[in-house]
Amino acid sequence: MSNLETVPEEVVCVFEKVVGDAEVLPPRSVPLGGVRAMDVRRTLPQKRRSLIGAWCFVDHYGPDLVSASGGMNVPRHPHTGLATVSWLFSGKIDHLDSAGFAAVVRPGEVNLMVAGRGISHQEFSTPDTSILHGAQLWFALPEATRQMPPTFEHYAPEPVLGEGTELRVFLGSLAGATSPVNTYTPALLGAEAVLRPGARLELELDPGFEHGVLLDTGDLRLDGGQVPVDHLVYLPAGRSTLVLEAGVNPVRVLLIGGEPLGEQIVMWWNFIGRTHEEIVAYRHAWQAEIGAEAATPPEDGAYPEGAPYPRFGTYPANMPAPLPAPALPNVQLRPRG
Repeated sequence: MSNLETVPEEVVCVFEKVVGDAEVLPPRSVPLGGVRAMDVRRTLPQKRRSLIGAWCFVDHYGPDLVSASGGMNVPRHPHTGLATVSWLFSGKIDHLDSAGFAAVVRPGEVNLMVAGRGISHQEFSTPDTSILHGAQLWFALPEATRQMPPTFEHYAPEPVLGEGTELRVFLGSLAGATSPVNTYTPALLGAEAVLRPGARLELELDPGFEHGVLLDTGDLRLDGGQVPVDHLVYLPAGRSTLVLEAGVNPVRVLLIGGEPLGEQIVMWWNFIGRTHEEIVAYRHAWQAEIGAEAATPPEDGAYPEGAPYPRFGTYPANMPAPLPAPALPNVQLRPRG
């Protein structure tokens, strides 16, 4: 998914206390673009919270009637220094990328695209999708792997069943289940939990992780505090347990977490780097590769840090026109983290 809105420095959000050290991050509405723009609810990044572990971006959307919203309609666009995680609750999305991977995103499964040094991809709702509902998340790659070749993984986990609960572990380990997906980060967690009305789910957490709980639907109490729908609850490192309780309506939540990244990142549009100058170079490379700006390819066929030309890969012919990058702001992009 393309972040068609650049990440502004002046985003202001209200933080509400739930219980103890938990913080509630409210969403803001962001259009993905197009004639019939599909709106998403963005809870990360925010001015006062850029990262949860290595997670740096959370968009939540639907349930949307595709005939009214236009559904997912995102032509080819670039990424660097991050991985995208696609979660669906209903509907399907066709994915195609410049590393040669084509896949259909389905509910109950996870698709992980690792951009590394550079990739481009497109995402479109399938023709048979009438209701689209899900989430798109990114996590930042650490310095050790952010220049790796791009890759892609798909996984359909078996649910962990409890008394009125169902848990799917897409990334990392939780409740005795471990995902085989390689995230190329030191430690990361991504899971989905569904609770029937009145059900209670107690989870053992890694105390070295920060965690986030996104409430998709239902009446949820977290450690005894009520959580608003569509909000993301941030839990700092140091917790060893988490208690989720459903009220009169069934609950679905996304649970993310990981060791604090411990690195400053610069995040703008669809790029993650470490300096303003890197982002400028990524933007220029993309614009040049799609013919939007004039440029001379590197003489030795590679960029200074070793990424091959074209950085964002070649693409099949007869596809929708790629998205050009927006103009850079007239200020120095600042590291966050």
